Amino acid sequence: MIKNVTMIGMGAVGAIVGEALTTVLGKDNVECICEGERKARYDRDGICINGVRKDFKYVTPEEVRVSDLVIIATKNLQMDQVLVQIKNAVGPKTTILSLLNGIQSEKDLEAVYGKERVIYGFIIGLSSVHEGNNIICSDTGTIVYGEDDNSKSERIIEIGKLFDAAGQKAKNPEDIHLEQWKKYLMNVTCNTVTSLCRAPYGTFKNEVLCDVVRQAAKEVIAVANAEGVALNMDHMETNIRIMDSIDPRGKTSMYQDIEARRKTENGWFCGTVVKLGEKYGIPTPTCALLEKLVAVTEAAWEFN
Repeated sequence: MIKNVTMIGMGAVGAIVGEALTTVLGKDNVECICEGERKARYDRDGICINGVRKDFKYVTPEEVRVSDLVIIATKNLQMDQVLVQIKNAVGPKTTILSLLNGIQSEKDLEAVYGKERVIYGFIIGLSSVHEGNNIICSDTGTIVYGEDDNSKSERIIEIGKLFDAAGQKAKNPEDIHLEQWKKYLMNVTCNTVTSLCRAPYGTFKNEVLCDVVRQAAKEVIAVANAEGVALNMDHMETNIRIMDSIDPRGKTSMYQDIEARRKTENGWFCGTVVKLGEKYGIPTPTCALLEKLVAVTEAAWEFN
C-alpha cells in the first residue's frame, strides 16, 4: 500500500496530480520539494487551481522524508537538479515515476537510482493555462504508466488503486514503450513544427504543414524501429487527426513556450532523434534542421 508520496515540479501537472493525491492521502503525506524563493512564494501565496487556493506541504530537498512513491513533474531542463533533489526521498522500496515528455528521463533515473526503482510514464490530455501561481484546468489528463517489461507487478497494481482512489484518470497499457513513443512522435513533429511556424491547431487542415510533419515522422519512426518499438505512420496519421480535432485557435505547448520566450525541450525532442540516428546510422536531416531552427529561434531572443 502506498502511504506517502513525494512530488517535485509544481507546475500545472504537478499541482493537479498533487491535489488529487492529497484528497486521499492527506496534506502531510504528500510532500512537494522546492526551495529558495519558489518555496517562500508558494508558502506565502499558495497555488490557485481554477480559482481556489491550494496549500501543499512544501519541503526542501534536505527536509523531505523517504516516501513510497516519487512523482517527477518538472521539465527535462531541470532533470540534473531533480536527480540530486529527490535523493533523500528515495529509500530501498521507493518507486520513481517520471511524467516528463520524451524518452530519456527514465534512463537518467535508472543510471542514478537503479532500474529496479523506476517505472515508465507520462501524462496525456491535460488541458490547462498556467500563469504565475494561477492554474486554469479544464481536463486533468490521464497518467499512462507501466513497468519496463510491461508486467502487471504488485506496485503497478497499487499505483492504479491510488490513482483510482484519488479520482486521477490513469491507465496501464499493454506496451508502455509504444505508448510513450506515440506521444514522443507527436512532441517531435507537431510541437516542433507548430512552434516554428506559429501555427495553431487549425493549421493541421493545411497539407503543406502536414507534409512537413510527416517528413519528420518518418525519421522518428525509423529510430523507434531500431530501438525495437513498433511505431508506424498510422500512429502519425492518428496524431494529425487529433491535432485537427482540437480548438483551431489552440496552441501546442512548445508553441506557447516559444511565444513566451521560455526555453523549450528541443534537445530532448528533435535532438534525441538526431542522436539515435547517429547511433544506428539512420539519416535524420529533417529533425536535424528543425532542431537547429528552434535553437536559432531561442538564441535570437537576446537581440529582439
